[in-house]
Amino acid sequence: MSTLTDLGALDQLPSLQKSDPMPVLFMGHGSPMNAIGDNDYRRSWQALGAEFGSSRPRPQLILCISAHWLTEGWWLTAMDRPKTIHDFGGFPQELFDVQYPAPGDAAAARAISQMVRQRASVPLGLDKDAWGLDHGAWSVLKPMFPDADIPVIQLSMDYSRAPEDHYALAGQLKALRQRGVLIVASGNIVHNLRQMQRGASASQAYDWALEFDQTIGGYLQQGNLDALQRFQKLGQVAKMAHPTHEHYLPLLYAAGATDPREPMRFMNTSFQGGSISMRSVIWG
Repeated sequence: MSTLTDLGALDQLPSLQKSDPMPVLFMGHGSPMNAIGDNDYRRSWQALGAEFGSSRPRPQLILCISAHWLTEGWWLTAMDRPKTIHDFGGFPQELFDVQYPAPGDAAAARAISQMVRQRASVPLGLDKDAWGLDHGAWSVLKPMFPDADIPVIQLSMDYSRAPEDHYALAGQLKALRQRGVLIVASGNIVHNLRQMQRGASASQAYDWALEFDQTIGGYLQQGNLDALQRFQKLGQVAKMAHPTHEHYLPLLYAAGATDPREPMRFMNTSFQGGSISMRSVIWG
């Protein structure tokens, strides 16, 4: 992993001290109800969060990339108190009542934007009031870090850009891991709401969903991270797995911020509704 000798504005931030490399997480978030339901997914997120501060260092900052913030260009939340966004409909009031009042870190957002611009000439805009933390972010962060006391910055995704561009940008974020930044990408390896069967069990999946999930899982196990960018070459099975691919793109941010030789493990290798893969990946 690269050393941090040329990070400019980050060196001026006392809040982001040099540290052992933080892990990278790709979390399959599935239904928003997982955030409040007493199920295996929420319990696994709680258990993972408990590792930080015990067997893992506690993050100084969380950088979250969610499937649910798509923009023209790339943007970082840069407000001191990001709002909790309930970007869904048709769910119980209990879910709309959820708040995740984690602080933001405008100074860190500015420093990250400056670092990426200097290193890769990619402008990251600073959003001071339009967005906040959407359910792709808070649905997994709230079970993991229920005290909401770790600052969170969310990075948007420019859906018009090629998968390779997202992966390349993630490579510029890798260095943040040595400054106590936990990168959390939140999406789903398979995500086709049109084909959902709500009565399906966690062990049931369509053949095409299972094929795509296992193919991508194989790339990850092999450390063949470059192949992840070429998922559309899998043809019809990829189109079925992702009629639109915003839920796949966060995986590229997670993988792009890692090294192919890093230890990796899976969690939640099951499905919701037969067409949403909950497979999650932990590197480092």
